[in-house]
Amino acid sequence: MNSVLRLASRVTMLLLACAAGAAAQQVDWSKKALQSERSRAYDARHYRIAIRLDLDEKSFAGETTVTLTSLRDGLDTVVLDAEEFAVTTVVSEWGEPLEFSQSEKELSIRMSRPLARGETRSFTCTYHGKDPKAGLRFAVETADNPKLVFSDSWPNRVHHWFPCFDYPNDKVTNEILATVSANLKVGANGRLVSVTEDKAAGTVTYHWSQDLPHSTYLIFLAAAPYVVVRDAYGTLPVNYWVYPKDAQKVAATYGKTPKMVEFFNQTYGYDYPWQKYDQISVPSGGGAESTSATAMTHRVMVDAKNEPEFSAIGIVSHELAHQWWGNLITLRSWAHTWLNESFATYSDYLYFRHDRGDDEGAVNLQGKLNAYLREANTRYVRPIVTDRYDQPGDMFDSHAYPKGALVLHMLRQQLGDAAFFDTLKHFLHRYAFEPVDTSDFIRSVKTVTGQNLDWFFDQWLFKPGHPVFDVRSEWDPARKVVVLTVAQVQDFTRGIPVFRVPLSVAIVNAGGRSTSQVWIREREETFEFPSETRPLLVRFDPENALIKELTFPKQRDELLYQLSHDDVVGRMSAAVDLAQLKDDPVALAGLASSAQSDPFWAVRRGAIEALAKAAGAQGPAIMRKAALDAHPSVRAAALVALGDLKDPGLLEFFKERFAKDGSDAVRAESLRAVGKLGNPSTLPFLEQSAAVPSYRNLIATAAKQAIATAGVK
Repeated sequence: MNSVLRLASRVTMLLLACAAGAAAQQVDWSKKALQSERSRAYDARHYRIAIRLDLDEKSFAGETTVTLTSLRDGLDTVVLDAEEFAVTTVVSEWGEPLEFSQSEKELSIRMSRPLARGETRSFTCTYHGKDPKAGLRFAVETADNPKLVFSDSWPNRVHHWFPCFDYPNDKVTNEILATVSANLKVGANGRLVSVTEDKAAGTVTYHWSQDLPHSTYLIFLAAAPYVVVRDAYGTLPVNYWVYPKDAQKVAATYGKTPKMVEFFNQTYGYDYPWQKYDQISVPSGGGAESTSATAMTHRVMVDAKNEPEFSAIGIVSHELAHQWWGNLITLRSWAHTWLNESFATYSDYLYFRHDRGDDEGAVNLQGKLNAYLREANTRYVRPIVTDRYDQPGDMFDSHAYPKGALVLHMLRQQLGDAAFFDTLKHFLHRYAFEPVDTSDFIRSVKTVTGQNLDWFFDQWLFKPGHPVFDVRSEWDPARKVVVLTVAQVQDFTRGIPVFRVPLSVAIVNAGGRSTSQVWIREREETFEFPSETRPLLVRFDPENALIKELTFPKQRDELLYQLSHDDVVGRMSAAVDLAQLKDDPVALAGLASSAQSDPFWAVRRGAIEALAKAAGAQGPAIMRKAALDAHPSVRAAALVALGDLKDPGLLEFFKERFAKDGSDAVRAESLRAVGKLGNPSTLPFLEQSAAVPSYRNLIATAAKQAIATAGVK
């Protein structure tokens, strides 16, 4: 008789999970401070930043000329953001001294006379600072990086190295004239005007000019003994600024950048808008999308051997996409962070799918959903667009990145490809070089498509959370229909709405597959679909388009059919559900078959992880075979599962896999498996293994962890 996952137990599990998620909430977002867009008394037009950088002393001396236009009559005092440097003089454009005062965070300058609305004036501030805590980072030489300096201006720290109006709703042009030791190269925004060497002083001055307007947090410079590897997309210069030791890794790390530029030009119908594109290595944790010059963590560098396993195309495409989404158009206030980050995150999915294929793209999108759900269930839920936050950095989370990207994917499903991408094209062309907010994007949707989707944006952008569906399916043989009951069981006490969503339901029979479109509007609804025979498979949201959590209990045979016939996401989901049938040999046999023969690595990995939870008798033998799989992620998962068995008889197998596997990540997992045996006699082997060089020190790190575990009695 077929095993059935009992509905009652699954609903109980779901409710317990929801309760646990609520209990794990660490942040009540509604209690955060209410913010508003910053007002301006003037429009900053241009900053000319002449700065001398001393890497040994970790000091800087600057002379910034500010050109601005008054936005009101009688402007007698200009207030600039300025922090962690001391201003010594301020002079007008005619050289006359201007009165000024400086507080901890502001510089107030008294104009020689009040300015009329629309009047434009310039003045120059001279200042100096040393080793600021933010905004400008002096890095000492380490094994990973040379001595260098780089700006870390995002999101509101640019005023730590020159005086300015530091808020994204003011777009400016700028110049940087950076003077450094002659052995250094300086990268920055825009076009390179000149490089002037002072041999007597042993210095060089790089003059960069950003001729098109952008927000102040996008202003960037970096100085280091870079090697500059030159590339191009047509007439567009595409350059890679890397440390000398990384020069041989450029092709593997960044080589697809010109193809990415072409892809985004075509996808968004707006050619790359800046004069060049540089990617510049810095010792930071990620990427920062400065205009025409992305600051990229040096940790992204990868050689040809490790590129298939640790490809940089995700972060490289994400930061490149910001040149449109965030730099060409820029959030007007931090409440609208998604206009930068969601669009860039969706862009990296689009390129990933283009480069790797549909299955890889589907798994990429599923990974983004899982990232959002982790945050929603363990930290907080919040509206994607909200004016409540304590610091701008609060808004850069898994709601702004993956959830917002998934909202765009749902919007694409709602509009269709042509209308969706035409909307993005219109949005970019209409608001190029301007600050924007969400209402501007909604206006583009209405202009291009004629559709009023306020209901869509209200629930997905301006309300928190997501639907949690409990779905039940029964086939009525007398009436030859499938009865589908759908309940929304999310926690409504936190402002999460009852969602209104269109979706598909697919019914698969021996004669083929039929797909029906339905709307869900209520907490609980019932739908009926014709089916002459008991379905082989019923799929709720078969396009995997919705942001959702789903409980959908199915019989074993339906899950086995899904495991072998559905799309990648459906097969992975079936493996997870089959793991619950720990005592069912047929279910375990299906998982074993999937682990060995599914054509896609992520499904094989999911089947291995499911077998590990089910712990069937044949599991270890299957996992040993999987440890030889063609894909390193499957091999690593198999070694994790085998290590958890803590079987002393596997020691030699783990050592063999360490010796023979070509993947550093898999070799690292074999060491952790040795450590899990808790055998002190393995310590010499582990200590010797710790000295083996590997990508990102994966092997040494794993060996140290294994040593700590193996030494425990």
